[in-house]
Amino acid sequence: MGLGGCIILIGAGAVLAFATDWKMDTVNVDMVGWIMMLVGLVGVFAYASIARRRRMVVPPTTVVSEDDRRYP
Repeated sequence: MGLGGCIILIGAGAVLAFATDWKMDTVNVDMVGWIMMLVGLVGVFAYASIARRRRMVVPPTTVVSEDDRRYP
């Protein structure tokens, strides 16, 4: 799940938790919204940690050519 999917989960969960007044006997719609927002936030943090590890900068190694070597 990418960053876009996580943001969609957060948005859909917020709509279910705060903007609906549906009442069901078997499913608590507010709790489903909160769970969706929580899963979306966990996904955002996981994506950010993976992206941070992927973007680590490694200093380039210097290549010694034959012209740079000095012979006594």
